[in-house]
Amino acid sequence: MRVLLSSIPQHGHLLPLLPLARALKAQGDEVAFMTGEGVAGVLKEEGIPLHAAGPMPDVLGAETIKRTGVNPFTNPTPQGIAAFFVDVRIELGAEAALAAGAAFRPDLVVRERFDYLGPLVAADRNVPMATMALGPAVPQFLLDALDNQAKAAHAARNLANPKDTWFLDPCPPSLQAEGWPHPEGWRALRPEAHRGGGTEVPANTSSRPRVLVTFGTWFNQPETLTPLLQELSTLDVDIVATLGLATDPSQYDVDPSRVHFVGFTALDALLKGVDVVLTHGGAGTMLGTLSRGIPMVVVPAGADNSFNAAQIAASGAGVTVPEGTPAKVADAVRTVVGEFRYREAAASLAKEIAAMPTPAEVAAELRSAAR
Repeated sequence: MRVLLSSIPQHGHLLPLLPLARALKAQGDEVAFMTGEGVAGVLKEEGIPLHAAGPMPDVLGAETIKRTGVNPFTNPTPQGIAAFFVDVRIELGAEAALAAGAAFRPDLVVRERFDYLGPLVAADRNVPMATMALGPAVPQFLLDALDNQAKAAHAARNLANPKDTWFLDPCPPSLQAEGWPHPEGWRALRPEAHRGGGTEVPANTSSRPRVLVTFGTWFNQPETLTPLLQELSTLDVDIVATLGLATDPSQYDVDPSRVHFVGFTALDALLKGVDVVLTHGGAGTMLGTLSRGIPMVVVPAGADNSFNAAQIAASGAGVTVPEGTPAKVADAVRTVVGEFRYREAAASLAKEIAAMPTPAEVAAELRSAAR
């Protein structure tokens, strides 16, 4: 079976697909990705071919702001989101996507929920499609806005809007939005913390609790994190902070004896020996952290962060600080470190995640049903 996986060219959208991609490869399927050229390094590490289609998020965002006046990263309105994920991305990437589909000739397209080039290929090649969610369901009105825009984009190219044959859900039930109905073709899929290369993380040899500070690859601006790290440094904790892809330690005005910075590193390695994660609330970071039973403090930065943060708070596995002043964030970290109930709730979610079907089990089902 030939499987084309498609995602927005951001790590938070691409990395959650990798465990399934590995499982498909392991069972003998031919696998390729369709996304932006800027994430080629991640796929090269995995030995997965890339069919480049569409620009990177900075270009998509700039064009969205130009057209709508809305910043889709910090102000995710339905108009801005639909322009970014659907109108702009399809307009700038459709021809390359259709060419990729013709070159690879997939038997199955697997796309993450916010990708709208994959459905274009599935419709053009007349093959089944599986959609993978990234985390807890976002409000339906936002998804409807995206899907309605996509219908128009498909119609303009004389293509149908394909329906999902499978909907793969990595969110454990206790973390899912209340009352969310399972879509047709729903299947649970166990999420995994991303594993791969990166900077070696030092072992925690002190008796202090370790706090991992990670705001992903997009929201980790020094001007945002520096005040938080300065305040955290007043606590009796060991601090590891990720630099993302484009910053270095010299950009942070912090005591280097109190904060250990690491470059882009797989979450699997970052979580070792960690007692609490301070994060923006990206879905991949959230689910990977919970799969290890580690509680969180969430400071939403944009995109789907607020939805994820609300579910974390409701589950009891962490604290949300919507107005993330440094003092409030440090107080929240102190609370989560000091009160066992947060780790207990996170451990309960970890057990729930461990009981979900593995990527290998889901890959086998996709192969069997797609024949």
